[in-house]
Amino acid sequence: MGSFTELPSDVIVAVIGDPITHSKSPIMHNSWLKKAGIEGKYTAIHVRPEELRTFAKVVRDSNMRGFNATLPHKEALIELCDELDDDAAAIGAVNTVSNIDGMLIGSNTDAFGFIQNIKNQHPDFDFTSGPVLVIGAGGAAKAVLYGLLQEGVSEIFLTNRTREKAEASAKLDKHIHVVDWDARDEYVDKAGLIVNTTSLGMVGKPVLELNLGGITPQTLVSDIVYAPLETALLREAKEKGAQTATGVGMLIEQGRKSFHHWFGVWPEPDQKLEDQLLEFSS
Repeated sequence: MGSFTELPSDVIVAVIGDPITHSKSPIMHNSWLKKAGIEGKYTAIHVRPEELRTFAKVVRDSNMRGFNATLPHKEALIELCDELDDDAAAIGAVNTVSNIDGMLIGSNTDAFGFIQNIKNQHPDFDFTSGPVLVIGAGGAAKAVLYGLLQEGVSEIFLTNRTREKAEASAKLDKHIHVVDWDARDEYVDKAGLIVNTTSLGMVGKPVLELNLGGITPQTLVSDIVYAPLETALLREAKEKGAQTATGVGMLIEQGRKSFHHWFGVWPEPDQKLEDQLLEFSS
């Protein structure tokens, strides 16, 4: 597939990345395609950064409805799309591309996925009830920050091991305040919501070191990691009586919105599918 001169005729949607073998998206989208009675399949395609422009051109000239993008392509796609929706433009990253008569329309469904996942798990949670502590400043963090701002959060504390990266993400809005990585524990008891957007706590990665001594039963602790489903951070938060939100729902919800962009259909939530994704991740 290296030259991308053509795509398999039965592929109508895909996910691209470098690497890409880890992606769970084909399990999810192929299940939804089957249930919707839509012919064709969703596959993972390895696209290197130097191949991205060629891949985009091939998609324009194909029958593909679009594709998802993961690392390292989300920011580079900004320049390759003909149009961007408001979310992608504000976040500065594209994770969903729709091919409409040869025009590539860039969207970002990650912010929706993060917020909807919390709403699904905690329907009564009030995003405006207090400040939010966001840990990490990568691509996922930008989407989380944008989603929180859309929900009316008036104060966000953002921390990252590399302060410069946090300061770049904080330019999104004046309500985002960068705090030193070594001072992150001081903001735990101020926050009504704590969000880990880093890979710390993921299988094979070090745990996120965070002193949760100041949390209360009203505190909600969210982790976008879903392998394992319950990270050490969430386990400790639960033990201290706080509310928690696991991360697999964000994957599913951002995928549901991508599917809607392409086919005008919202896939129904499915516990069996969630179990399949978690089994694949373990």
